[in-house]
Amino acid sequence: QVLLVESGGGLVQAGGSLRLSCEASGGASRGYVTAWFRQAPGKEREFVAAITIRWDTNYADSVKGRFTISRENAKNMVYLQMNSLKPEDTALYYCAAGAGGLNPRLYNYWGQGTQVTVSS
Repeated sequence: QVLLVESGGGLVQAGGSLRLSCEASGGASRGYVTAWFRQAPGKEREFVAAITIRWDTNYADSVKGRFTISRENAKNMVYLQMNSLKPEDTALYYCAAGAGGLNPRLYNYWGQGTQVTVSS
């Protein structure tokens, strides 16, 4: 069993930055791909970024060049640095662990989510 806890969300003006954190617990957590997804009201959950245990990364086109995913294996932490935020980035952001890929169904474990709101 893997438990994921997100933190770091908040309210920020357009052009600002936030760093989200995801803390994983559970002995098997290091073997999974860890990803960030987001879901805005009335929209489907969408892939944002993912990172493997070997630091291979993948990003949605909408966030490339603005967001950076990283991990700190010794602390079982994964981060999402978000720069140049736009109002359309407003969503509930989830940390997920699983087999990897863009489809949320490929991820077995989910955190409770942290809200990011970007004002214009």
